[in-house]
Amino acid sequence: MRAIHHWDLWVDDFETASGEWGWLFGELGWEAGEKGHFWEAPDGTYVFMEHSTDQHGTQDRLRPGVNHIAFTIDSRDVLDRMRAASTEHGWHEMYADRYPHAGGDEHTALYLESSEGFEVEIVLEVDDLTA
Repeated sequence: MRAIHHWDLWVDDFETASGEWGWLFGELGWEAGEKGHFWEAPDGTYVFMEHSTDQHGTQDRLRPGVNHIAFTIDSRDVLDRMRAASTEHGWHEMYADRYPHAGGDEHTALYLESSEGFEVEIVLEVDDLTA
């Protein structure tokens, strides 16, 4: 059983966001569908992206609500490759001076921020914590 069924991602600039998120989900091994509106993880979890007429204001992860979402990956090579390519795909690396241990010596991760201010953490999950 998967832990999360799905989540909806509301964005302001659909064109830009679909490029940014599409690249990220592709790197994580998620399959694209529905003309850039939908991505599905190998376990069946999916995200649906849309621009809704009901939304108001801009994304601010520092206000009450969801601060960020963390995904897991099992390859340090992929994590490093994502880091190297993230800027050309619209993402800003956070805590670059402390990569890959910004979350602590025993936590290997990449922290990215989209052009709309969404924060994503890519966590390396391996048996050897010195990766």
